[in-house]
Amino acid sequence: MIRPPLHIIAEAGTNHGGELDKAKKLVDIASDACAHSVKFQIINPEGLYLRKLWDGEKLKDNEVFHLRESQRLSDEGWKECAAYCNEIGISLSASVFDSLSLDLLDSFDPPYIKIASCDLNNHPLIEEVAERGRTLILSTGMSDLKDVEASVKVFEKVGKAPLVLLHCVSIYPSPVEMMNLDFIDVLKSNFGVEVGLSDHSESSLAAGIAVSKGVTWFEKHFTFDRGAEGFDHAYAMEPDMLAQYVTDLENCYKACLPKAVKLSESESSVRERARRSLYAARDLKQGHTLSADDILIVRPEGPLAPGQFNELVGQTLNRDIKGYQPFNNDDLK
Repeated sequence: MIRPPLHIIAEAGTNHGGELDKAKKLVDIASDACAHSVKFQIINPEGLYLRKLWDGEKLKDNEVFHLRESQRLSDEGWKECAAYCNEIGISLSASVFDSLSLDLLDSFDPPYIKIASCDLNNHPLIEEVAERGRTLILSTGMSDLKDVEASVKVFEKVGKAPLVLLHCVSIYPSPVEMMNLDFIDVLKSNFGVEVGLSDHSESSLAAGIAVSKGVTWFEKHFTFDRGAEGFDHAYAMEPDMLAQYVTDLENCYKACLPKAVKLSESESSVRERARRSLYAARDLKQGHTLSADDILIVRPEGPLAPGQFNELVGQTLNRDIKGYQPFNNDDLK
């Protein structure tokens, strides 16, 4: 079976802080790391948050709403960022959270549209995305199998585009022992679609295991500085870490590719040195009946394998054999 290639999403989120120059810097980092696409989060605060919160007695300002508003990239900024991605040759996409962000992203002709774990049960948004006919990347954090089943049914009822389910543990960062990688197999067996990993752990270990399970899509948060102020910087990978992550996954992928033959030419040459064979322990004369003491099982590989030792014992030589000479079938009567 042909194994699909990897697609590693460099997740920039909102780490641009509303500044176009920082957004472009994040694009450069993703490109330099050889990620296959760079993904942001296009958040219109009105489409995701309440402007004011009821505290039980009165309405008060929602600080998160205003913080998101202050770090928002304008539509023109997004258009310039998309043009920059085209210029340097890396695909751009984003998580969308409402109709406005979906319309904006769709205008950039993205390779996929992402719906975050927080919106797994947002069936109206899933329907809207399904109607666009683009690949949907759907994260499954904070959900059980029934939640995922319901969302998949909504998508399949409306759209026929490819669906990729990302196994996700919504802990930031997630300890490796909390990654629950066996749920990847559950998703694959229940839905028959490509399965990916939204990886919130702090190394490539869990992702490498996921590659061995056949996972082809990966999403990894990154930043230019983990110490920067913002929502996602603290647990995101810095540039060198992201580049190493991509390299690690590509190497894991190569290690898992099926080979035409089990025993390669390189491994065969090692076998010649490392495998044992049957050798004469001393000079032996024609007509001699071989005993166990006459036979050495040593390196390098020769005509007769160690497994033929018992067959050799009791055989009669039909010619003289020098000590340390390998036995072969022509030596025996």
